[in-house]
Amino acid sequence: MISTQLIIFCINPRCNSPINPMGDNVCASCQTPLVHRYLWATGSLSAYIPPGTKVADRYEVIKQQIWLDTQPGLPPDVPEELPTEVIPYLQLYQERLHLPQAYGFVSNLEQDTTDILLLENAPIDKTGNIYPTIVEVWEEATAVRQVYWLWQILQLWTPLAELGLSHSLLVIENLRVEGWCVRLLELYQTPNDEKLSLQNLGECWQFWVASAKPSVAKGLQNIVQEMCETEIELEAINIQLNNLLLAAAAELPLVLKVAGSTDIGPMMAQNEDACYPNSLSDLDEKLHPLVDGVFGHGEWGMGNGEEVTNAQSPMPQAAGRLPLSTHKGIEFPAAFDEPLLRHLSIVCDGIGGHEGGEVASQMAVQSVKLQIRALLTEVTEQTALVPPELLQEQLEASLRVVNNVICARNNEQKRQGKERMATTIVMALQVPQRVQTSTGWQSNNTHELYLANVGDSRAYWITRNYCQLLTVDDDVATREARLAKSLYRKALFRPDASALTQALGTRDSESLRLKVQRFIVEEDGILLLCSDGLSDNNWVEQSWQDYAIPVLTGQMTVEDAVRNWINLANEKNGRDNTSVVLTYCRVSPEYLVPVTPALPEEIIEAEIQEEELEELEELEEPTSFTESSQALLDLDLDLNLDLDLSEEPPLNPEIPPTLITKPKWDKRLVMLGGVLALLVGGTSLGLFAWWQVNPQGFQQMCRQLPQKVQSVCPAGK
Repeated sequence: MISTQLIIFCINPRCNSPINPMGDNVCASCQTPLVHRYLWATGSLSAYIPPGTKVADRYEVIKQQIWLDTQPGLPPDVPEELPTEVIPYLQLYQERLHLPQAYGFVSNLEQDTTDILLLENAPIDKTGNIYPTIVEVWEEATAVRQVYWLWQILQLWTPLAELGLSHSLLVIENLRVEGWCVRLLELYQTPNDEKLSLQNLGECWQFWVASAKPSVAKGLQNIVQEMCETEIELEAINIQLNNLLLAAAAELPLVLKVAGSTDIGPMMAQNEDACYPNSLSDLDEKLHPLVDGVFGHGEWGMGNGEEVTNAQSPMPQAAGRLPLSTHKGIEFPAAFDEPLLRHLSIVCDGIGGHEGGEVASQMAVQSVKLQIRALLTEVTEQTALVPPELLQEQLEASLRVVNNVICARNNEQKRQGKERMATTIVMALQVPQRVQTSTGWQSNNTHELYLANVGDSRAYWITRNYCQLLTVDDDVATREARLAKSLYRKALFRPDASALTQALGTRDSESLRLKVQRFIVEEDGILLLCSDGLSDNNWVEQSWQDYAIPVLTGQMTVEDAVRNWINLANEKNGRDNTSVVLTYCRVSPEYLVPVTPALPEEIIEAEIQEEELEELEELEEPTSFTESSQALLDLDLDLNLDLDLSEEPPLNPEIPPTLITKPKWDKRLVMLGGVLALLVGGTSLGLFAWWQVNPQGFQQMCRQLPQKVQSVCPAGK
């Protein structure tokens, strides 16, 4: 039938007047946010149903094969026995970042036809428009994004080929992109009489790489030629493509800002959450006894709270002094500027109540920090790139160690059943490997970001244009879909749908099913880690534009965004603790000013070694990467990881609130290199501009240098 009125129903089952005009954001009756869920209708029949048709008195056909569910609060129709064509979607549920999921079926149409399978999480934006194909946006994409798209397709080749679905990656119209992310419209079964190989994939890529950006064109052409002309193994192609990807990404600057906090919430008796970075409660008590809730934060650079982690990248614009954080009108120095803060973020949600969940979450945070310190030290000692597979194995091993440490504590205290303490975890690690870039200079950062989660704490990637959920919850509804027992939407109506299926500490580590994802930071964005105190009821998806875009446009600090999101969680959800950690990643070169030539290689090496050794002087250095990797797997369960284990530097209660802390060696060496280049190679544009605009700030930074070096600083104006 052809509909005459476009309406959408409120999802609140208690709403007295649930019918609303399509396009409204909230229900006019109860103010519940309205859900506009656009679906992709598969099958040849769906292509012939005209826009404007209302199917099954529920689905509005917006465009060809794009349907809107006008009653999203109701479960979709699902047959008792699942058809065979839906099983692959369920088995690949863990790949939901790139693949659509089965939503439901539509049957009994006016035409005598078979059922139509509807897919959610398809590459359709919030207004019902389909995302472009790779071909449509290929030439306008950056060099690193072009390689990144191909790398993602290569990662999907194996899981799809194992299910006979590799043909899905060869249909150009099927390959869509949402910014950096490759997304498929649907899955296509490879015909039985067709045997597809990497040669077919290479032939598909040939036409794209012919118009690749100059810095990566030759590398891509060589890779594709090998795929087309030889029977090369997937692993060999993967290594070549990964090396090219990291070399292209390292051309970009990388500026990071991080802030995090945890909050007990308005109704809970204790806080079972833990996060890193966390609120600086110790600093707060010693410096401002009457002030509470100061936010933990990491800010790097000279005067503006930023750090360029590429040694060859221009420094940020300088300001008059080192960063101060403001809370309730009081300023205090940026403290706890440890190396982990620029690379690691963690959110844990404890399970087990008082002296259970809160202990487990704290143990997890401290144990992960200890292991990541050792891992980053090993990475910096490598002369060759550490492959992503090995880093993923190391992070999996770290989580298994954490699990066993909590298990051991449970066993010591003879906790059984629901009394056993446990915790969820979501953690992100930005790994700063050194690599020679596409244009031939040595970079200190490959822009790799590794993400791991156990439980239902989540990670999101947010830009000005979209909010992407990066993790998959470990709950009963997800398990039912992954095991092909039920469609996800139907499973959500189970009474135990949100119950966790795994967490750290409940069972032996061998029972954990872990997946560590690898991403490349190649655009400005915010990485949001949060517990379900915020993510429940989809409040991140509904609020991201109000809370993230002001940070990306420079209108709000990262600390304020954390505070505001926690306040939102307390207002909208309120029945749980909430933890939020934000990392603002910036690669935009236009915000940076050019300065002196690159630091000499020996200074860069000294900077890295000094920084890591300073923080790891009590840890035994591994003899080799392989040996220490095995040590992680074999770590004694009796590790002494009491909650007083803290790597933060000691605080002096007599330090006044506005005292500027001395910069660490990395900052001193950068300044030393800049001053030497100023005297030897001529006037540096960046330092000259700083000196001219803010001479007091420049002199203040000079005073942080060693006494012998201060003499070479220009005199004050």
